[in-house]
Amino acid sequence: MSADAPSSHRRGPFPGRRGPWSLRGRLLLGLTLLVAAIAVTNGVLTVTASHSQLIARLDQQLIGAAERTRMVFDRAPGDRPPRDQPPRPVTEFLPGQGAGAIGLLVVEGKTLSAGYVADDGTAHDFSDKQLDALLALDAAHTAVTIDLGGDLGDYRVIRTEADRGRVVAVNGLSLRDVEQTTASLIANTALVSAAGLLLAVLLGWLIIRVAIRPLDRVAGIATRVSQHPMESKVSVPERVPAADTSPRTEVGRVGLALNDLLNSVEQALVARDAGEQKLRRFISDASHELRTPLAVIRGYTDLAEGDAIDVPEPLRRPLQRIGAESVRMTSMVEDLLLLARLDEGRELRREPTAVAAVLADAVADAHVAGPEHVWQLDLPEHMLEVEVDADPERLHQVFSNLLGNARTHTPAGTRVQVRMQADASTATVEVIDDGPGIPADALPDLFERFTRVDHSRTRDTGGAGLGLAIVRAIVEAHGGTVEVQSESGRTCFRVLLPRSAASA
Repeated sequence: MSADAPSSHRRGPFPGRRGPWSLRGRLLLGLTLLVAAIAVTNGVLTVTASHSQLIARLDQQLIGAAERTRMVFDRAPGDRPPRDQPPRPVTEFLPGQGAGAIGLLVVEGKTLSAGYVADDGTAHDFSDKQLDALLALDAAHTAVTIDLGGDLGDYRVIRTEADRGRVVAVNGLSLRDVEQTTASLIANTALVSAAGLLLAVLLGWLIIRVAIRPLDRVAGIATRVSQHPMESKVSVPERVPAADTSPRTEVGRVGLALNDLLNSVEQALVARDAGEQKLRRFISDASHELRTPLAVIRGYTDLAEGDAIDVPEPLRRPLQRIGAESVRMTSMVEDLLLLARLDEGRELRREPTAVAAVLADAVADAHVAGPEHVWQLDLPEHMLEVEVDADPERLHQVFSNLLGNARTHTPAGTRVQVRMQADASTATVEVIDDGPGIPADALPDLFERFTRVDHSRTRDTGGAGLGLAIVRAIVEAHGGTVEVQSESGRTCFRVLLPRSAASA
């Protein structure tokens, strides 16, 4: 029989599977998100402010150029360029403007000058699409952004009117330098933010690791205590040290609570052990006291069943039942007394014992007691010399109980196989039957005292539930272990005993 192991979940800052995150991971993630949010917010605000300042500075330059243009053409109408004048190069209209500047001059609806200054300082004309986009501007004295496409890209332009609207001039400066400066600022800000984020995560990991260390110590103590076999202990060996039990800190309060819990557990273990000791003494004393009256009852029933006393026929059946029940009760008292002695740690008689001989006797006895079953003894010849340091009588009781258990709880015709194996240090005996099997929910408590798998059976079809408890107690007293595996159609009890040094 195999039990499904609980699925494990990897815990950590970045788990690969769905599952609970550790406190360290959640703190580190929270710190990372907080620093990242601050870095992104700071970067966005810095880039936005710098971009706005650059645009404002460019607008100031553009407004200054437009103001000079307006002042030139706001003079007397006689100084205004004639409408029938042929188109003039844009460089004359944009004196002192650097590469990338654009200009448009319209006098009474006719375009007299339009173009841009190239990187080499020469004037170039607009395309029809670019010219149409500039002529479509209708907002005066306000700088706007316009995409001229082609090699020009985005421009910041302003439309100026003079001479009561008869003269219209458009000035513009390229946003290329602003965009390049902004892109460089974004790249630098991102690089600095990434470096700062990485540094913050590393420092945060170190800080969190140091801060969580007391909690790790408390968790380590709780883990080690939980791994102690409490069923055989009367004290808890560890406590949280005073350094981790300060009531002023969260971890300290956890440490104090854990110490209080461990103290309560230790008190409960002491009380449990005292109660068990009293119970064992009571069972031992009661078993001792019951042996004498039971022997007397059995003696009188044996006497009455003989020819020495003339017993009326109506009383013979009750006397037979009294004798049978006294035998059964005597067996139970002997079992309880044996368990009490083993619980007290009394040493068993030890001598080199051939396991094969004990098995042969036990199987022979089982064949006599249960001829309706099929008994098989698988005993290779080289197993005949395997010996263990044991009490032969108690070892025989172990195998007799296992075989009797198979006989009692399997139907007639069941095949019961006994086989033996051995290695350099251990002798292994298996008792296997092909009966209906043991319910899975009964397996964990099968070797406990007074455990009865079939609660409906009568006293005539089963004992008090002490047989397997005696098996485990005797085997463990010999330094061995006993195991069981069961499924429908196959049940296997396995006894492992350390071999004696002489036969190993």
